[in-house]
Amino acid sequence: MWRTDAARIVATLARSTGDLALAEDVAQEALAEALVAWPRDGVPARPAGWLITAGRRRAVDAYRRRAALDERYAAIGRALDASGGLDGTAAGADGLADPDRVDDDVLALIFVACHPVLSREAQVALTLRVVGGLTSDEIARALLVPTATVQARITRAKRTLGAARVPFAVPNGPERRERLGSVLAVLYLVFTEGSSATSGDDLIRHDLAREAVRLARVLARLQPDEPEVLGLLALLELTAARFPARTAPDGSAVLLEDQDRRRWDRAAIRRGRAALAAAGRVGRGLGPYGLQAAVAEQHALAKSVAATDWDRVVLLYEALARIAPSPVVDLNHAVAVAHTRGPGTALALVDALATDKALAGTHLLPAVRGELLTRLGRADEARDALATAVARCPGARDRETLARKLAALGKSGKPGKPDEPSRPSKPSG
Repeated sequence: MWRTDAARIVATLARSTGDLALAEDVAQEALAEALVAWPRDGVPARPAGWLITAGRRRAVDAYRRRAALDERYAAIGRALDASGGLDGTAAGADGLADPDRVDDDVLALIFVACHPVLSREAQVALTLRVVGGLTSDEIARALLVPTATVQARITRAKRTLGAARVPFAVPNGPERRERLGSVLAVLYLVFTEGSSATSGDDLIRHDLAREAVRLARVLARLQPDEPEVLGLLALLELTAARFPARTAPDGSAVLLEDQDRRRWDRAAIRRGRAALAAAGRVGRGLGPYGLQAAVAEQHALAKSVAATDWDRVVLLYEALARIAPSPVVDLNHAVAVAHTRGPGTALALVDALATDKALAGTHLLPAVRGELLTRLGRADEARDALATAVARCPGARDRETLARKLAALGKSGKPGKPDEPSRPSKPSG
């Protein structure tokens, strides 16, 4: 329940208190209180409502301790009176205290965390923590930075927002557009972690991925004239469409070439293509998210990996590299080149990325390099590369896939099948 509703609970408490750092603190205190009370008294009928009410009371206690019986204290008191007791069953309570504002609250929480008073890096890290519920380690892997850097960014961001007294609301007009890039980056990274989990035993964290898609839809309704909002929605829909075929019954990963495309979600593909077409109509050409969505569309249209229009995919990645350069974009481009010009040409592109600091210590580069070396028949080098990828890979299921490739190579030494990188390319922001 906490994993599913934590962002909404924190968002509701942030709206009540006007203090994001306090909201997160009292939400955690309420959860700790629940872990004691619920085994003793039973789980309440509306668990999220219980936590919100307990969090508000903790906030009132905090203000009392600060001797700050001001307007915020009065506002919280009124909200507490309206919501009733700790069972969260007062009239109108649905477990999230004000159901008509759930979407706005979570979206407002994202916009608060993406306030321009913070650096872009701090905005992304803070929002992934308080909205996505990602750990510092997960955020560090998503952003390709050390964990200590992420923790420092989050701590400073909370202090800065508190000192600036940032209002809890979705901004309007120019201010909204100013923060939009950071909001899109956050939704993308939450979905990326959901689509290829870097922790836990599951390949896909459906809760994170679904929440990112849902919020992208909300944002698209809020900003229907922004091509990159529509481009992001298209990318998420088209990528999520493959989820039903990406895992075997035992939870192991199924590579793109082996997926039963009849299991892909055709409704999600139609939604994604419609959003991509709308992005093309309202903009002056596709942006980074729109170009990635166009790549995903090529996979959705093809009947197989071999039938994919790889020449077009190569061109799309080249365009993406020009407007949003990133080593992961270059790596994806190399994979596409392997299908059009052969593994030798692609390997040269991959080797040129070996000195890139952003890829140092990740499994992505040695995984792709191992695939290409296998196809070239250079078995010993391929084994070394794949062994490195296995050792570095943070996700259990992705690590299993790489280990199977390594084991198969050890048995036969025959060329394997190339596949697209397991994670979407990281945006330049």
